[in-house]
Amino acid sequence: MASDKKNQHDPQLKSQDTLHHIEEVSTDEINRIMEKYDRESAVRHLPRLINMAVSAILILFSLLQLYSTWRIIPSTHMRPLHVGIVVFLAYTLYPIKKGGFKGETAKKISFVVDILIAAVALFCYLYLVVNFNTIAMQTRYTTFQYVVGGVAILLLMEACRRVVGLPIVVVASLFILVGLFGQSMPSFLSNRGFPLQRVIKHLFFTQEGVFGTPIGASSTFIFLFMLFGSFLEKTGVGQFFIDFGNAVAGSRRGGPAKVAVLTSALEGTVSGSSVANTVGSGSFTIPMMKKLGYRPEFAAATEAAASTGGQIMPPVMGAAAFLMVDALGLSYATIAKAAIIPALLYFLGIWFAVDFEARKHGLRGMTKDELPKFKRLMLEKGYLALPLVAIIITLSSGFTPSRAALVGIGMAIIGSYLRTFAELLVLAIRRRSADWITRDPDADAPAATLGEAAKQAIRNTAGMRPMDYLSALENGARSIIAVALACGVAGIVAGMITLTGIGAKLGTSLASLAGGNIFLLLFFTMVASIILGMGVPTTANYLITSTMMAGTVAAALNPGVTELTPYMLLPAHMFTFYFGIVADITPPVALAAMAGAAIAKSDPLKTGWQASKCAIGAFIVPYIFAMNPAMLMIDASFMQIAQILVTSVLGMFMISMGVTGYWKTRLNAFERLLVIAGGLCSVVPGTLTDVIGLSVLALTIFLQHFHVRSAAHNSVR
Repeated sequence: MASDKKNQHDPQLKSQDTLHHIEEVSTDEINRIMEKYDRESAVRHLPRLINMAVSAILILFSLLQLYSTWRIIPSTHMRPLHVGIVVFLAYTLYPIKKGGFKGETAKKISFVVDILIAAVALFCYLYLVVNFNTIAMQTRYTTFQYVVGGVAILLLMEACRRVVGLPIVVVASLFILVGLFGQSMPSFLSNRGFPLQRVIKHLFFTQEGVFGTPIGASSTFIFLFMLFGSFLEKTGVGQFFIDFGNAVAGSRRGGPAKVAVLTSALEGTVSGSSVANTVGSGSFTIPMMKKLGYRPEFAAATEAAASTGGQIMPPVMGAAAFLMVDALGLSYATIAKAAIIPALLYFLGIWFAVDFEARKHGLRGMTKDELPKFKRLMLEKGYLALPLVAIIITLSSGFTPSRAALVGIGMAIIGSYLRTFAELLVLAIRRRSADWITRDPDADAPAATLGEAAKQAIRNTAGMRPMDYLSALENGARSIIAVALACGVAGIVAGMITLTGIGAKLGTSLASLAGGNIFLLLFFTMVASIILGMGVPTTANYLITSTMMAGTVAAALNPGVTELTPYMLLPAHMFTFYFGIVADITPPVALAAMAGAAIAKSDPLKTGWQASKCAIGAFIVPYIFAMNPAMLMIDASFMQIAQILVTSVLGMFMISMGVTGYWKTRLNAFERLLVIAGGLCSVVPGTLTDVIGLSVLALTIFLQHFHVRSAAHNSVR
């Protein structure tokens, strides 16, 4: 999907009458930024014939995955097959170092070597697929089998280093060393130690390591949702989201920034990549914000913060959310439902920050003549949202995520032809051309006859062409490579944690360090998630942190409970999930903020700090739902949910006001602290805290009104 994202805002958008005056970032610049900040985009440039062969493999891979959902392939065979193909593709597409070698000869030699390594890796994983039944019956493994397992693990880790990055490989390597030399490890890392053969057996020949829960999720519904996003992009939904955002919010105060928030929230429903979302919509919204007066740092930070929130935005959340399905045994619909209020508060916090910034600097929106007309947009392109509606309905009806993704793919395909069907239906009913619907965009007049109008309707169809199907299948397979590699290496970490038992020890040690203080324990968990998330993808970060800390945090949140239910564990899992995502905008790494800064030509560090301020809700809300699961709609009545929603929105309004330091007029230091404290009280569920928060809001309204009146009186004098 990333490849689609970066091409989503080509210069063809300049042809739109409404926004022709906005200078967009060039496609070459988008590609350069993606290759710099998104390792998935830093692929080697292959000769035409070889590239066609790789494309064919990617398409066949997607077809195999679709077949496996129709005719179930046992997980014992599908998981190693999935990993084997992904590792093969990783060595084929990604050079040993970013950017590859200089010189044609060195590039050719490097490619040949990588193809040989890819073949070896594929053999290792296919060996397990072909011989699984025999291996399962063995009580002892041969030396050759241990060599196959060891080579497969090493090649998986190297492939992950190339595509995902070094930090996750370092973490996995450290955990393997802890298992091999456990007797020499200090404190909570100590264990009895295991021989190399035992480690290989546990990680490769069981479903406790490489082929554990993460790869199980990757090879089923994560892949299908990636494919769904790829098909949805081919329908032109990305441009529809931008037009929708402009039609709804473009004319409001600080319109372009609000368009960025709304567009990124919508794009987040189909893509979980923070960097890809930032570059995809940011190539359009960031120049638009700068043109209307926003500071470059704020423009880039707004887009980065909003794009990062896409991973927590139902109905299609980040890949790590799907791991919760297996980890907790809850339905995906339950997890998506629990994420609704926190996600709403996250984006509202950014929306309020944007509004206060616009108030402070007197930034206007665009005129309505510059923007798409909402009614016309929905009539012409509203059908593009049908796949998302279908996914929501399917998930709400109790179907599995895999079935929901398949329904979404089917609706994306069918939906792409709805405009043509509607045009032909109008022609058949009216027996004449429908000017507004069949007009050739390059012509000054509509078709003159019914026959010509029908031909024109078909010619101008928004439906998918044969090449679109192939491209969607190819891009869907490309998008899973990084996710699957991260899941495989995360499985190594999880496997070593279960083998050595150090996860429980680490959680106990941090709980002891917190001294029984639940806030300190949550703070330590937050810090661990953010630090790990600076170098490890969200999927792996969630798996590692939740494996080590979720049980400990859940136990602390439910004192005296001997057996924790999945619903008791959900807040702790959501907590680690959120802070793993926030790492994308938390300095000093903040990849999403850096990508936005590259577009805005702003200071990356300042952009990162500004993004953290915009996304202040992401740092507050997890503490609230950890302490009071009612925010996740767990054991909460309708009235409780309504009260939480209303007071939380007011709370985010006050917190954003205090962070920005402006509403009707500037707030002094005392007023900023007061309104932030009142906002926190409003966000915390509870009648007493709500009363305190509302009282502070009333006082703030009075003080702001007083300051405005005083300023007006002084100006008259």
